[in-house]
Amino acid sequence: MAKVNYKFQKRQKELDRQKKKEEKLLRKQEGKDQPEAEAAETAMAGADGE
Repeated sequence: MAKVNYKFQKRQKELDRQKKKEEKLLRKQEGKDQPEAEAAETAMAGADGE
C-alpha cells in the first residue's frame, strides 16, 4: 500500500486557501467599485433629465 504524502496535501490545502482569499478580495473590490459606478450613472441621468 502506498504511503500518504502529507506534504503534498498540505501544499494543496495552502494553495486552496490562498486562491479563496484572493477571490474574496476581488469580490470585495467589485462591491466597492459597483456602488460608485451606479451613483455616477444616476447623477448623470438626473442631469440629463433637467
